[in-house]
Amino acid sequence: MQHPADRTNHRTDAGQPSAVAADDSIDFGFQTVERAAKVGLVRGVFDSVASRYDVMNDVMSGGVHRLWKSAMIDWMAPQSDQHLVDLAGGTGDISLRFLKAGGGSACVTDINQAMLQAGQQRPQLHRHAAQLSWCIGNAEALPLDSKIADFVTIAFGLRNVTDRQAALGEAYRILKPGGRFLCLEFSHVQSQPLAKLYDAWSFNLLPAMGQVIAGDAASYRYLVESIRQFPSKEVLADMFAAAGFAQIRVRSLSAGIACIHSGWKLD
Repeated sequence: MQHPADRTNHRTDAGQPSAVAADDSIDFGFQTVERAAKVGLVRGVFDSVASRYDVMNDVMSGGVHRLWKSAMIDWMAPQSDQHLVDLAGGTGDISLRFLKAGGGSACVTDINQAMLQAGQQRPQLHRHAAQLSWCIGNAEALPLDSKIADFVTIAFGLRNVTDRQAALGEAYRILKPGGRFLCLEFSHVQSQPLAKLYDAWSFNLLPAMGQVIAGDAASYRYLVESIRQFPSKEVLADMFAAAGFAQIRVRSLSAGIACIHSGWKLD
């Protein structure tokens, strides 16, 4: 069976990529695919890596992703009466950190059943079962009521969403007035010398490590490519504003390898 991350653009009989209408196309890594196809392709990637996702995060980042997530939780300063909805929450790592930091309750949402199942099997989450709920849902059209969350987060998930602006709009919708949305995502390295080293690491070593540890180089190649295709921190801040968020702040992490964007719903 062909791996979803190995699929290329539609081709003509002559073997050349066929044109996909500009308003019906979207990036899938370095490929251009029909918008309607991306959800299934992304689901295939995460179906493939779900059982080894947390291990690979540690190996790929040398554990630095833990520091980035801790920085986001510290910035949130959770309280015991606050409810979090974590979009593309996968194995529940952000929700677990939120609860351990003093948050009241959390809902892990993800479009991928395999990722949620991997999270539900994590022993660390069992002791917080009474505070946790799990929900299958597309970040672009959440099956949740409006104005229910004190915080909405998405960590390393927005770049996999087909309609990112719609997902930001949904985050705004489900927040209570006075609520806050935070997005932790890979960004663009600010130092050119470091960028060259980072590219060499990302494109050469990470897929190879994915093959050894998870038996899947193609999925990790897609994840690297999706980082390079993601908007700059300035563009993402503009997207926050377009969704209605105010008091937008951006924090760069590790020389710009990752960024946290924060915005408030004031009304």
